[in-house]
This record gives sequence, structure tokens and C-alpha cells, in this order.
Amino acid sequence: MDDVTRRTLLAATAAGGILTAAKAAGAETSEPVPQPQRPGYGGTDPGPRNVTRDRQNPDLLVPPSTDQGTLPNLRFSFADAHTRLTSGGWTRQATVRELGISKDIAGVDMRLNAGSVRELHWHKQAEWAYMLYGTARITAVDSEGHNFVDDVGVGDLWYFPGGVPHSIQGLNPDGCEFLLVFDDGDFDEDDTFLLSDWFKHTPKEVLSKNFGVPGSSFAHVPDPNELYIFPASVPGPLDSDKIAGATAASPGFSHKMMAQQPIKTKSGTVRITDSSVFPVSKTIAAALVEVEPGGMRELHWHPNTNEWQYYIDGQARMGVFGASGQARTFDYQAGDVGYIPFAMGHYIENTGTTLLRFLEIFRSSYYADVSLNQWLALTPPELVQAHLKIDPPTLAAFHKEKFPVVPV
Repeated sequence: MDDVTRRTLLAATAAGGILTAAKAAGAETSEPVPQPQRPGYGGTDPGPRNVTRDRQNPDLLVPPSTDQGTLPNLRFSFADAHTRLTSGGWTRQATVRELGISKDIAGVDMRLNAGSVRELHWHKQAEWAYMLYGTARITAVDSEGHNFVDDVGVGDLWYFPGGVPHSIQGLNPDGCEFLLVFDDGDFDEDDTFLLSDWFKHTPKEVLSKNFGVPGSSFAHVPDPNELYIFPASVPGPLDSDKIAGATAASPGFSHKMMAQQPIKTKSGTVRITDSSVFPVSKTIAAALVEVEPGGMRELHWHPNTNEWQYYIDGQARMGVFGASGQARTFDYQAGDVGYIPFAMGHYIENTGTTLLRFLEIFRSSYYADVSLNQWLALTPPELVQAHLKIDPPTLAAFHKEKFPVVPV
């Protein structure tokens, strides 16, 4: 059984339980659940087992024959994360605890109901965000006393450097959901500096002296456990939250990623946002990649840093080459996180029937990749042939574009 037939069998089994894998492949016998075997290898799994998980991860159950070695786990699903429920929404995180290989980047998935506020706070790490759903109002004040207020919607970004105080509030009609990315894998939501927490742990006489008001003025400051994410009134128009006489922060802390002209290729599009177009974002660079069904993000690697991924729509498989004969393949769905260690070769293939959309995130001020196609096209043909022993038509195909555009 070749890899294409193997994936057809497993995908058919995952599709619904009525159409069996073997029937989809035209076989006379049926097999109701996927099994960890290929001709001459493996065997059935009588259980106990989680068949739903096996169907979601066919390339873990039956790896391609090219997989080898012991590369670490490069996948985590937010569906497996602890969800913190609050009076104003919810939040869950994927840090180095959940995905041990990701020591440089952590992610948080957060939901704010309409009017609900992520409490005024700051943290040591820089915060980058991508809006997944709805609209929100963000505020911030920089170290020069300049303030920032803006409304953001689906596809918009924000970036707050470490130490910059800020807030996020859900707007009408249904609040928002967003992905937060932090430039430290050890980031923890519980380690943020909260406004209410500081007030509750400062003597009232000190607060009185600092603000020039009676200490009794602070008798009703809520306990930090009451806030964090809490309900509030939906704010008015954006202009109503502008501070009269304040100087606006420049450059701004938000960016409209979807307004960027996409790079179009034969199988999809890509939008790249780094400090060259979003100047304030000094430690996070990103690309939003869209791949059509049957398409593939080509074989490539990144020469500057590790890659952290977030899958927004569709389903995919990713093959990672780790040198020294090591390779592993992983399957991803919406809400999953992927990771590729520095300089490891990889591809991402759309294995579904709908558009695949995912974010590539890098702890860097700039985006960079090296295309295998481009490398071979820009290397003398005789040298390539000496390495790969390929036939002349294939060699000509490698060099059909002398300077190919990096494809998706």
C-alpha cells in the first residue's frame, strides 16, 4: 500500500463511520476503524484506544514510510488546554508546559463577551495578537506618556512591547476572540501585573500620598480574583474614549494585516507582517498563509529562528526534516499549534476540502525563508544532477524559472 492509498483509507474512515475505509478504496472487505499497520508492518490495535484521536492524526497512527528517528512532538491543540472561565469570558494557553519544544514563544486563546474587559495590566513579555472573531477596543500608554486607543476587527493585529500597560475590551454585537502570542515560552497568564492586584497590595496611606486623596477612597477596590476578565458596559464610539489633550503614540500599536496586498501563487496567498511594515513589532514577525485544497506550502526552511504556528481554518499535514535521517509527519486542524525548530526543512499540505489558513509566527523582527525550489533553480544544473542523479526533463523543470518567485 503506497502512502496515497494509506491516506485515502484513513481519511475515509475519519469522514464518518458509514463509509468504511476499505470500501472507499474499492476493497471487498470493510474495516470500521483505522489500524496502525501497512502491508508487512504493524498490526491491529484491539484497544483500549481513542479512535476519534486516531482518525484526526492518521500520520501519527500510520506514519509515512519516509518518517524516521525521534524528533520531539511538534503539535498541541488548544482543545487540550485548561480553560479558565470568568464572569466576562474565558481564556486558555499553550506555553512550554503544554508544548515542551516551544521555549521561545507561548500562545493564549482568549474570548471577551460584549463589554467585557481584560483588566488593565502589563507584563514582562511583548504581546502580539491576531483578531479571530468580532471587534475589540484596545488601549495603551507608552513610556513617553503617549496614549493609544483603537478599534480592531478580524485579521487586525496589535503589539505591545514588554512593560507597556494596556487593556482589551469586547465590543458589540458579540465581543471578540483573539490569539495572543508572547515572545517567551515560559509566559504564564497568572504572572501579569494587574492594576487591582497592585492597589490591593499597596498600603492605603501610600495610595493617599501618591494620588493626593483620602485613603478611604480606595476602600472598595475589588479583589483581583473578581476582575482579570470581567463584564462592563460597552463603550461608546471610538472618539468618546480619546483623551483630550493627550499625544497619540507613534508608531501605533495596531496594524491591519488583511489590508496588505497578498503575494499570490498558484496554490494560495501569503501576507507577511514584520517590523518593515509594522514598525513597533520588534520581536514578532508573522505570515498569514492560505492554501487551496490540494495545494501545498512548498518545501522550505527558515534561516533565522524557530517557527510557531496557529491553524485557523481547514486541515493540514506537516512533514518536518531534522537532518541525520530524522523526519516526522503531523496532522493539524483548526485550533492547533504547530512548531518547527530552527532551520529544519518542512512543508504544509492542505489535506482537506476547504481553504487552509494558518499563521506562521517567529521570534524575530523580520521574516525570512529559504525555498528548496529556489535553491535548486539558482544552483548550477550540473551540480544538482551530480547530487540527485535525476533525468534531464526533471532537471529542466528545476531550472524552468531562473529566479522563481517563492511559492506557497
